[in-house]
Amino acid sequence: MLDMQALRIQDFKALSASAMAELAAAMRSQLIAQDAQIHTACGQLAERDRAIKFKDAKIERITFELARLKAWKFGARTEAMNAQQRQMFEDTLAEDQASLEAQLQMLQGQSQQSEQSEAPASDSKRRPRRQALPEHLRRVEHHHEPEDTTCPSPDCGHPMTRIGEDVSERLDIVPAEFFVHRHIRGKWVCKCCQQKGEGRLVQEPVDPQIIDKGMPTSGLLAHTLVSRFVDHLPYYRQEQINARSGVHTPRSTLAAWSGAAGASLLPLYDAQREFVLGAAVLHADETPVRVLDPGAGKTARAYVWAYARGEHDPIPGVIYEFCGGRGSKYPNDFLARWLGTLTCDDYKGYDIIFKREGRIEAGCLAHARRKFDELAKADASPVAAQAIGRIARIYKVEARARSMTPDERLAYRREHGQPLWDELHAWLQLERRDELHAWLQLERSRVADGGGIAAAIDYSLRRWKALGRFLKDGAVSVDNNHVENLMRPWAVGRKSWLFAGSELAGQRAAMVMSLVQSAKLNGHDPWVYLTDVLERLLAHKRHRLGELLPHRWSPLS
Repeated sequence: MLDMQALRIQDFKALSASAMAELAAAMRSQLIAQDAQIHTACGQLAERDRAIKFKDAKIERITFELARLKAWKFGARTEAMNAQQRQMFEDTLAEDQASLEAQLQMLQGQSQQSEQSEAPASDSKRRPRRQALPEHLRRVEHHHEPEDTTCPSPDCGHPMTRIGEDVSERLDIVPAEFFVHRHIRGKWVCKCCQQKGEGRLVQEPVDPQIIDKGMPTSGLLAHTLVSRFVDHLPYYRQEQINARSGVHTPRSTLAAWSGAAGASLLPLYDAQREFVLGAAVLHADETPVRVLDPGAGKTARAYVWAYARGEHDPIPGVIYEFCGGRGSKYPNDFLARWLGTLTCDDYKGYDIIFKREGRIEAGCLAHARRKFDELAKADASPVAAQAIGRIARIYKVEARARSMTPDERLAYRREHGQPLWDELHAWLQLERRDELHAWLQLERSRVADGGGIAAAIDYSLRRWKALGRFLKDGAVSVDNNHVENLMRPWAVGRKSWLFAGSELAGQRAAMVMSLVQSAKLNGHDPWVYLTDVLERLLAHKRHRLGELLPHRWSPLS
């Protein structure tokens, strides 16, 4: 075939007809091949353009979704949700945001990540610093050094000198590990006495166990209790989790372990009750739980009552009691020998308590506020929004006084909170004080009796003396939120295990929950606390039992 590139113009004149035909065919083939290449290249460019447009559209969509999530996160009114809904919303929001950011990073490539990793130290200081990993965690070190530490410069080749190191930490986890304690107790005998027919065997006695001759240690018993009453895992789910480690623990066995461990904690529960009832200021609340009624083939309603030492008490503690009902006899019997100030809501079951001399009622301002808040959310009355604003100013005073001593708190309340309280009272009463005669027509007189706002105002005025108790005693809280927060574990738990299997099971749950929640209030890890207590409890002297209560407990060194 002729080389067309090598031909010059004058050479064409010397070509024969056959050569010219051959040249034309070669040129035609080359043009067809070039046309095919151009067509392929155009197709690739078009495909690349479509991919870029799709990628840009996807980036734009993800960026929009991120912006919308952030708008929801920082613009949503928290009053529109209850605590559980808000927590679920925030958790889902965090998951969605992390997912979208990961997708966006993959679409944008790794160039941005590499630029950040090569950025100078001054840039990293401007970014938020994450919290350091706890020092008590076990560290596994991995050393990374270059294979060759000879200077790579072709003009040098000398050994390099180590001048420092960079350390980064990443968090890892090993799932729960089961292991076995082997107790080997040697047997000792005197051969001399044995020959005389007086053989004597000496062996170290077995330490007392919660479950005599049982398999579980105190750590496993504590793990079972914490899983049930702190993490709210039913026994069948614990059975499945343990099975993944190759350990067979039927739910009936786990229940038996919990029953035995709970029974051993009864003396400590009684001591905890005496400690809580030793406080001059208490909070009280109750919540319903379902209990199985085998005879009727269904569940019945029972109640858990909670009594907590005052919110401002320097030594916190809580005690729960499982009862068959909500009648006044239950708190009356539990507080039979107690005297002091009780913070509670307006439930009539508490009325009998305050008939005895030496007991003072303190109300819950949060309950009064909620009645106005419900109306404000429904836009039912502008008066409700004004009431919420006035109550909010009182809570600001309480926030500033939280860290004070009772005497300092009382003085601060009287100086800054009492005027706001008196103004709120006057505003609610809709009566004209002498010095405010020009402001006689207050809101209450413009509201029809029986309306929602009238009921909210009447509730506050009827409970006014109890609601204002915090202005008489610096140890009394402005509301009952302290014990209501301590009721949340029960609300979470009953959604997991649905109901208590029996009244005895409910009492055992109250017993364990009293100790683990008090341990958490005092800054202890529930598993560490229960493990140590169950290990020491049987051998501990009864008159020193108070040393194992959550507020006095410290692990053996």
